[in-house]
Amino acid sequence: MALQSSAVKFRRILAHFPQELSLAFAYGSGVFQQAGASTVETGNNMLDFVFAVDDSVTWHMMNLLKNRNHYSFLKYFGPKPISNVQNYGAGIYYNTLVPCNGRVKILTQNENVKLQAALASNLKSAVTAAFLMLPESFSEEDLYMQIAGLSYCGDFRMIIGEDKSKVMNIVKPNMLHFQKLYSNILEDCPQVVYKHQQGKLEIDKSPEGQFVQLMALPRTLQQQITFLMDPPGKNRDVEEILLQVAHDPDCGLVVHQGISGIVRSSSLIQSAKTTLTAGIKKSVTYSMKKMYKMSKGWLRKT
Repeated sequence: MALQSSAVKFRRILAHFPQELSLAFAYGSGVFQQAGASTVETGNNMLDFVFAVDDSVTWHMMNLLKNRNHYSFLKYFGPKPISNVQNYGAGIYYNTLVPCNGRVKILTQNENVKLQAALASNLKSAVTAAFLMLPESFSEEDLYMQIAGLSYCGDFRMIIGEDKSKVMNIVKPNMLHFQKLYSNILEDCPQVVYKHQQGKLEIDKSPEGQFVQLMALPRTLQQQITFLMDPPGKNRDVEEILLQVAHDPDCGLVVHQGISGIVRSSSLIQSAKTTLTAGIKKSVTYSMKKMYKMSKGWLRKT
């Protein structure tokens, strides 16, 4: 019955949108239990979706026909300008407060080999970045806290609009989900000793070990670290700079600063786009909901 019920939810949600999706998933407090929130609160929270598509212009064209009322004033300009706006910042067309029934996790996922490889690579990159920012010995919870916090590094919304305990609230009730995602990666990584039963890990923090990890980071992050560490006029190559960072006692801090720079820029542009993609009224309503949620987090601590 549970499987059948989930299948019905999947069909009901996806039926609202064009079917040409490479990947669709739901996330956030409306899907996964967070610490400090009751089951009733989780069930009533907004449900967040991400849809990945191969051709955004075509998808928006079909969605305009199917769900024209989902769009802000940008609908009057057509699918091409909508897709152009999407390309700025994080490359996401963001909308909020769209009514839709059902609450699920992974909705659909096709057999796109390139997409599967990108998803797997993203998980490994998150682990590698976290390793560089952690000490030689740490717990599984420490690792998942670091990973879950990556997307919030440098995000100005963590200063105002988000509960400061957000990362901890995400990780603590969902340890099994994190283990399912990352345990195979940890077991296959030659640089880490993964004591699964004890929930403990030990990582190679030698300059040689850190250099290997730095070289495994995504190119965008490597370039950001290079930008931070390379004085004007020297023009050293990326490998030379990463070797210097690997020997730096503050290697983890440099990586953190690099991630923060990427997230900060992306989050500012993405937030500025919200008034265009969601519209001013819904943007203000959404922001007020966030502020209310943040104030509730403060009250729970006092």
